[in-house]
Amino acid sequence: MKTEVVQPIVSNFIKSLRDIGYTFEVAVADVLDNSITAKAQNIQISCIPNPDPVFTLLDDGIGMSNNDLINAMRLATNDPDSPRTGSDLGKFGLGLKTASFSQCIKLTVLSKKNGVVSLKQWDLEYISKEDEWLLITPDIHEYEHVPLFEEFMKQESGTLVVWQGIDNFSKSEIPSKINVLRSHLSLVFHCFLEGIIPGKKTMKMYVNGQELEAFNPFNPKHMATQQLLPEKIKYLNSEIIVQPYILPHHSKLSPQEFDKYATRDGYTKSQGFYLYRAHRLLIHGTWWGMHRTNDAHKLVRIKIDIPNNQDFAWGIDIKKSSANPVSEIKKELKRIIQQVTVKGSRPFTGRGKKIEDKTTTRFWELIAENNEIYFAINREHPILRKLEFNLAEEQRELLNIILMGLESYLPLDAIVAQLNMNPLKVKQENLLNENEIKLLVENWRLNGISEVFIKELLKTEMYKNKGEYFEYANHGRD
Repeated sequence: MKTEVVQPIVSNFIKSLRDIGYTFEVAVADVLDNSITAKAQNIQISCIPNPDPVFTLLDDGIGMSNNDLINAMRLATNDPDSPRTGSDLGKFGLGLKTASFSQCIKLTVLSKKNGVVSLKQWDLEYISKEDEWLLITPDIHEYEHVPLFEEFMKQESGTLVVWQGIDNFSKSEIPSKINVLRSHLSLVFHCFLEGIIPGKKTMKMYVNGQELEAFNPFNPKHMATQQLLPEKIKYLNSEIIVQPYILPHHSKLSPQEFDKYATRDGYTKSQGFYLYRAHRLLIHGTWWGMHRTNDAHKLVRIKIDIPNNQDFAWGIDIKKSSANPVSEIKKELKRIIQQVTVKGSRPFTGRGKKIEDKTTTRFWELIAENNEIYFAINREHPILRKLEFNLAEEQRELLNIILMGLESYLPLDAIVAQLNMNPLKVKQENLLNENEIKLLVENWRLNGISEVFIKELLKTEMYKNKGEYFEYANHGRD
């Protein structure tokens, strides 16, 4: 057999390596995974625009020796099929490099272990020029001006990652990038920041000096949040823990809390599965094609915890931003979806059923006819019947046309859209205030009002439990 070595063109290979599709926040999270694997308790991040954009990430983990660092800088350090410790968030040994290369030209890593500092650098422009993967050992004094360098030198151990030659975004974009980063890290690493991982201390993270607060997307501490019974799916020699939640209806939340738990994507797009591996959120807001996104289920969020030896069964990519479970697991998840979505729609359907309350005379009715439903104005409403009685025939015909128009052109799409996007701003019930309701009673009293009509009015939405307006209680006159 005849063979020959065909080396890739390094400059072209680098371009493809840089174009995997990382966003800034996803790239930072991927680098941060290494800090967690290194048992860091405190992580500081700095990103400054001047004079040139520089990004630094400092942890207080166990650090690396010179040989360890060389190995860590090697592409594809890890065998994805080899066993990993339970806290190892990596897989391919590519995250640090590919995430960094997606954002910058020059990646430098300084690490301290047993009091000894080691540093190595990948300079993509230099590599392209030399057409060789030449790892540089720079002069440490070149980094004395870099943010967090002094803090790094004071630590007993830890690692400092430096991005220079950032070309994936401009200086002016840094403030918005930092805001998105804060939100992303608060969500992705909320288990670490909350200190809810058994056997682990609470982790602290800082971005440009500001400590991050954990954002638990399930709002578990709210009294109205429904935490359903967890289920365990056995797959091969491991267990998958599935914990469904149903978030509170907007009427149970303050405007600030409602907006907070909507996330940047909104409630509708945030429904579905939240996949965690070793307590780190990987993917969220997806049904993996097993269920259609539905406004009625927008409060359903299902947490899935998997160990880090099941990547092959979930199709997790290098960026940890997409996954697709195997059919055996999907079968079990479909069963859980069916159970949870029935309960998840109750905060909405339960409220909808009030329109069918037989003890209240409503202005609108929900009509079911020939397997279809529609909303109609209640033609038996006492106020409407009284109006029709006092109108001439021609006027009654005009009124009927108006009512049919209101029913036929009810702006359902706009109503649904506003209830989904701005439910706390929809204040339809406030259009008619108590003074106006009382004024109507005064007008009726001046024109004469029968006891029969009063009894009918007291069954309506407008006057139910308001007998005092007529000097009339439910048990009779005083």
